[in-house]
Amino acid sequence: MKVLVLSSLAYSLVNFRGDLLKAMKAHGHQVIACAPDHDPATLEWLNASDVQFVQTPMDRTGTSPLADIPLLLEYYRLMRREKPDVILAYTQKPIVYGGLAARLARARSFFALMSGLGHVFSQHSGFPSLLRKAVSILYCEALRRAKATFVFNRDDRVDMIGHGIVDGDQCVIQVPGSGVSLDRFAQEAVPAGRLNFLLVGRLMKNKGIMEFLEASRLVRAQGGDCSFTIVGRCETENPEGLGQSDCERLSSEFDVEFVPGTDDVRPYLRASSVFVLPSYYREGLPRTILEAMATGRAVITTDMPGCRDPITEGYNGFLVRPKDASSLAAAMMRFVKDPELAISMGRAARQVAVTDYDVNLVNRLLLNEMGLYSSSVGTVDELRQAGDVHGGRAREAKLSR
Repeated sequence: MKVLVLSSLAYSLVNFRGDLLKAMKAHGHQVIACAPDHDPATLEWLNASDVQFVQTPMDRTGTSPLADIPLLLEYYRLMRREKPDVILAYTQKPIVYGGLAARLARARSFFALMSGLGHVFSQHSGFPSLLRKAVSILYCEALRRAKATFVFNRDDRVDMIGHGIVDGDQCVIQVPGSGVSLDRFAQEAVPAGRLNFLLVGRLMKNKGIMEFLEASRLVRAQGGDCSFTIVGRCETENPEGLGQSDCERLSSEFDVEFVPGTDDVRPYLRASSVFVLPSYYREGLPRTILEAMATGRAVITTDMPGCRDPITEGYNGFLVRPKDASSLAAAMMRFVKDPELAISMGRAARQVAVTDYDVNLVNRLLLNEMGLYSSSVGTVDELRQAGDVHGGRAREAKLSR
């Protein structure tokens, strides 16, 4: 079968969907991947994996539907030309305009992978309700004919119904995020000595960057002899983003190390003691949390949709209040006072990653639901461990022997 994958960033095709693309190829399918930017490293990987690449125009951060008409038309022309059997779109604009184009082109099967509702639907975003309503209407029209919408956490379906994006009869399937490669992110011993708290994420304020910085100051004021590291790419196009000059100023002011975005976070995870993500962005299920857990790191994150899903309070991590540096610092101090917690919770985190978030199990679920799994194996119980199916029209997902 021919599969068309729509994305908003070339880098994400490898970093977030690389295992899924390889699984599609392994099951004998022709794969065409789309993104708006031209990234040489991504193109090299796609060519080596026999995945065709098509560049599609997109204003990634714009909010005007009129400015996105070229994207809609490009998707429509692409679908009419390629006649894909299955279309999979992820992130907001590919889902919205890919879904609309699929309806116009009378495409066979359209699936949406909602990795999170995004900044517009974040509680603390400050966006006007009129914009949120407009985005909800666009989502609703895009998903009206979708075969299924995949979501990453238990809150998304309820919120999508509340915003009028889907109704109770539409097929919404919860999957365990993007999953994590347990081989690539192998378990590593927590380093001895001085604690290091690590944050990995896009450098946007709503990822909790400022709260992390303020918490570092509070921990040191309470006698915590710790180091703090932030790894992420600057976001100069996003209104919530931090640029290079911002990072240099904040690094000096708070004595926190800023590391430019990297294609391999594993060395930083190995060097860390505890992983921290104080996000109040409307996440799906952060991949960074899963990677940290697979590495064997305890997690401190916010009690927010997506972030809280893989964390059992006091077992593999702690949940803190969003936008609350004092709450975050208090959780950090628990590790300062009892460093053995980082070891025991890290061990528990790895076990949760193995049991619930193995990328191979997640991809098997996705391929099966899209009709792309050529030789189904496994049991219904194994599939139920991977994700729940919700909705009046949703069938019980199964993998037969």
